[in-house]
Amino acid sequence: MIRSLAFTTKGSLHSRNIDVFLMPTLLADTNLFLWIDLEAPTKEEIYTILESVFHFHPLSIEDCVAVSQSPKVEEYTPKEDDHFAPYLFMVIHAVDYSRQDGCFATSELDFFLGNNFLVTYHEKALRSVTQTEERALKGTMGQIARAPDRVAHSLLDALVDNYKPAMDELSMEIGELEQMALQHPNQHTLNKILQIKKEVLHLRQIIGPQREVLSRFARGEFNLIRPKMVPYFRDVYDALFHIGEIAQGYTDSLTGILQVYLNMSSNQTGEVVKLLTLITVITTPLMMIGTWYGMNFKDMPELEHPHAYPAAAVLMVASTLATYLYFKKKKWF
Repeated sequence: MIRSLAFTTKGSLHSRNIDVFLMPTLLADTNLFLWIDLEAPTKEEIYTILESVFHFHPLSIEDCVAVSQSPKVEEYTPKEDDHFAPYLFMVIHAVDYSRQDGCFATSELDFFLGNNFLVTYHEKALRSVTQTEERALKGTMGQIARAPDRVAHSLLDALVDNYKPAMDELSMEIGELEQMALQHPNQHTLNKILQIKKEVLHLRQIIGPQREVLSRFARGEFNLIRPKMVPYFRDVYDALFHIGEIAQGYTDSLTGILQVYLNMSSNQTGEVVKLLTLITVITTPLMMIGTWYGMNFKDMPELEHPHAYPAAAVLMVASTLATYLYFKKKKWF
């Protein structure tokens, strides 16, 4: 699916759903800039927009179409035989967390950013793109719609903001895990702790490279990003850096929860061993006396005693009770 928006340099919406044959004409107009969004496009749409209209470098088209796990940004400058205008190609990832599945889902978003155009490519519907488009159509973007780098900033800002609901869901999940570790330190709890710990590590692996990419924008390395926009990109970088710090805190919390689980499991094992030991010690006098008088040797003087059986029973009860009272006094149980 192809969505297209044309803006004037004053930030107002000029046209939308533009015919492909008109795009080169709009690109030639210095008073307009074009935003093309490709969502789950067909091969024909990819060829039409990326190759026929914009003539992007084959390597960047290949990186765009292929699924990439690593965010990156590259600057393409045309050589003698190239037909494309200078542009930045960037790969970034949006995230979403599902408490039902207990995992992070990542969605790739690709940018082609030029002086008077912005082309975005993604296989799934993304909230950041939808939100930015809605603001553009409602005319609420104001100054943001005056240049491609402003729209790119708006997309990145919305993408980073959408990390926050995922982080809130993860925070609630970790809070519940802490209670489970204290109240139900069983195998299910251990599996859940290890699963969430793995997902937090996955999140940090996503954020780390993206932070490196945004830091290049924040430092103003690219000529296609105007100097006055650098502080805005720096703000997005700071927000992502803060999210990375939160993820690090979640890692530390999960390590602590795992330690609590291990301590609780050890305590449970210790209580079981203690109980079994007490049962063994308390029943030791009973077993000794019963075993002794169960041998029934002929030369045992107790065999001819008229009250031997009651005496043995009383002795067993008394010795067992004395052992119990001794442990009770020592507060061993």
